[in-house]
Order: sequence, then C-alpha cells, then structure tokens
Amino acid sequence: MKQPSLSQLRAFAAVAEHLHFRDAAAALGMSQPALSGAVSALEEALGVQLLERTTRKVLLSPAGERLAARAGAVLDAVGELMDEAEAAQAPFTGVLRLGVIPTVAPYLLPTVLRLVRTRYPELDLQVHEEQTSSLLEGLAAGRLDLLLLAVPLGVPGVTELPLFDEDFVLVAPREHPLVGRADLPRDVLRELDLLLLDEGHCLRDQALDICREAGRTEGAAVTTTAAGLSTLVQLVAGGLGVTLLPRTAVKVETARNSVLLTGDFAAPAPSRRIALAMRTGAARQSEFEQLADALRGAMGRLPVRVADGEHGPG
Repeated sequence: MKQPSLSQLRAFAAVAEHLHFRDAAAALGMSQPALSGAVSALEEALGVQLLERTTRKVLLSPAGERLAARAGAVLDAVGELMDEAEAAQAPFTGVLRLGVIPTVAPYLLPTVLRLVRTRYPELDLQVHEEQTSSLLEGLAAGRLDLLLLAVPLGVPGVTELPLFDEDFVLVAPREHPLVGRADLPRDVLRELDLLLLDEGHCLRDQALDICREAGRTEGAAVTTTAAGLSTLVQLVAGGLGVTLLPRTAVKVETARNSVLLTGDFAAPAPSRRIALAMRTGAARQSEFEQLADALRGAMGRLPVRVADGEHGPG
C-alpha cells in the first residue's frame, strides 16, 4: 500500500464534505480534473473505492464513509502541528525552564518575575533553584534552558550573558568595630571569625577567594554551619562571627534583625558577576540575548553595576 499524500487527503475530504466535484474544487482553489485525479490516486494508494460517481451526483462508498472521518482527523492533526510550529517560532512563548542559584533567587527573582509578567505574558517561566553544579548538569542534559548564576564558569559549550557586578559587604553585630565604615581594607579579613555557607555553594568559594587575596592563611578558622544566607545572618546576629554578603542580599537579610550593621570595603571592593548562561548555539539564543538586555534595564534599580552586554566565553 502506497502512502497517501496530504493533497490527496484534502481533495477527498473536500469531496466528502460537498458531495460535488465542482463545489469541492472551488473550495480548494483547484481545477475539477486535478481534484478528480487526486481522489483517484488516493483510491489507488489505499486500494479501496471511496466514491460512487454518477452523472448527477457523488456518493460516498461504505469504505469512503469510514475513511472520510479518518482523513478529517489526519488533516486536523496536521493543522494543529502547523499551528504549534508557528507558535514555536514566536519569541517569548511556550515554556522556559530557568535555573537559579540559592544566593541569587530570593533577591533577583522578584525583578525577573515582574519583567516576565509585564513584558512577556505568553512565556511560561518555570524556576528551578539548585546549586551551580546541578544547574550546569541540567543545562547540558537539556533539563534546563537557561541559568541565572555567578560567573565566570569556565565551562566549554556554555555562553555567558553578563547582567551586572555587585560588591560584597561585611555584615557584623552592631557593636563590632568595623561596622559603619566605608573604607575597609581587605586585609581585615585575615583574622576575623568568618562564617560561610556549606560546601557546594559558589558564594562560599568566592568568599574564600576574597580571603586568600586578602592574605588570610589556609589554616585560619572558618566556621561553616549554614546551608543558606538567612541562617548565616542569624548566626552573625547571635554573635558567632561575621560574614560577607552580596549587596543585593543585604536589605532583605539584615532588615530582619536590628542588631546587624554593615561595613563597605575600600575601592575596588571585592565583587561578583551575575549572568545568564545558555548552551552555546542554543536554538533560542536570540531570544535569550533579548531577555538579558531587558533584565539589564530592569536591574538598574538594584545596588549593582549593570554590565555592557558582551558575551562571556563559550
């Protein structure tokens, strides 16, 4: 049995609907001989007679009545396929699976969600909060489409779209001698009782890098008991030490406890860069670049330095 073509199915469906070759041909915008030929070719391909032709009218055969419904269902499914393909071509529609690290999610997601809701209402944004290693695995496997995290990553096949840089600030109890200052030298980190996040958080690694740059020795004590920034800040409020927070987290975390104050480092202050990350050559690359540009504009109200939009290494 030969495979019928869509044009043959359309011709037969039109004749089945109108039961008249002239009317069916007019509905499809084709000639009657071409229509008749397409139906005949379909009958040959399927090996059954679909129509009973008389000089006065056209009737469906018993097989034609059964197969007319099937032909209509096939054509409807093809139409739905074409509609879906057209929708997929439209930017900022369908599902976007966004992965976010825990030290970014609580502080930037309100801005991201507000932007998506107002500017891209047809976009189905699904957010997944995970640590960096898990996010990168998800991106590589296709489980995630786009990441919002700290860079540089140094991962082949991943393109970074920088959003902004933000400074770290020192958070300590109100009575600590370093709070309230705007000119802290980095070397104050050498001997402080420093509280950091658990292993696996990129913010922990960034803080340790800052400490090493400040001359803190590898053997200097670091108390690590917190799985999240909120817990970390509460430990500081309890007098167990001090910590470093990215500036976007300061307002949210320190507002919960009046005994906490901050100190700013002298320029250039230690900082981190936040970016979107995508698979290099992603099918939606242009869309993701537009989203990054929109986010840069929206994040100008945050205490950050907005990036210029150049791509990072891929």
